[in-house]
Amino acid sequence: MQEFLASLVSVAFHGVAYGMILYVISVGLSVTMGLMGFANLAHGVFAMAGGYILTTSLDHWGLPFPAALAVAFVLVAAGSVVLERLLYARLYAAGELAQVLFTIGLIFMATAIARLIYGTLQQPVHLPEGMKGQFDLLGRDFPAYRVFIILFGAALVAGLWFGVERTRFGAMVRAAVDNRAMAQSIGIDTQKLFMATFALGSGLAGLGGALGAEIIAIQPSYPFEHLVYFLIVVAVGGLGTLRGPFVAALVIGIADTACKYWVPQFGAFLIYVATILLLLWRPAGLFGRTA
Repeated sequence: MQEFLASLVSVAFHGVAYGMILYVISVGLSVTMGLMGFANLAHGVFAMAGGYILTTSLDHWGLPFPAALAVAFVLVAAGSVVLERLLYARLYAAGELAQVLFTIGLIFMATAIARLIYGTLQQPVHLPEGMKGQFDLLGRDFPAYRVFIILFGAALVAGLWFGVERTRFGAMVRAAVDNRAMAQSIGIDTQKLFMATFALGSGLAGLGGALGAEIIAIQPSYPFEHLVYFLIVVAVGGLGTLRGPFVAALVIGIADTACKYWVPQFGAFLIYVATILLLLWRPAGLFGRTA
């Protein structure tokens, strides 16, 4: 019994850490899809870019870890603005098929560029010494870096909630998500709002990819390998919300960790089955709005 409880605590801890990474990466996709109605399957490219920027910042630029995280966020956000203005904006009025084909094409291009620059091998992540050890809590040892991820993720969730619920920018985003035409009629510049929201969502994906580089391996196949989980978080949580992807990411992170620990022979099969059943029950997701 004691051994089972110990494994239960371990699964919950590692699952929450994994879920935090999924949330940071996926929340931007949820908001941008809910706001713009754009089927952006290339969201994982921004997460991969953040991971590569982190490893480059640490190994070649000699930046400290916090600065490397900040650089990953800023560079990915800035790069996404260029892509949004040059490419994405041209397809806002296009159909879902054109958007899907376009973003899949971006994934192929990004993976080819990553393979050309970094090769095909997984990028090593050299953590600071203070994050390599164990953290003692209630008589148990937990990996210090995963403790940092959970605390950082919790602080980020609080910051996002405040930004969306208590600021003018957040009010404009909520208004545009609820009724874009009405938001435009009262003077909200939705074009600039789209650009700023897309940059924030992409920057968060880059930050999540950098933050989780030690958990989710950074390699050229990253956008394809993890795309399904990012989409599951968004679909299960519901578009255009902060709470939905957070709950979905934690549940999926813990469930995936538990499945791999206790029933590894099934892999992610149980996650997919549960997702299908839930979406048959609630097609708009747990916290999504029904028509």
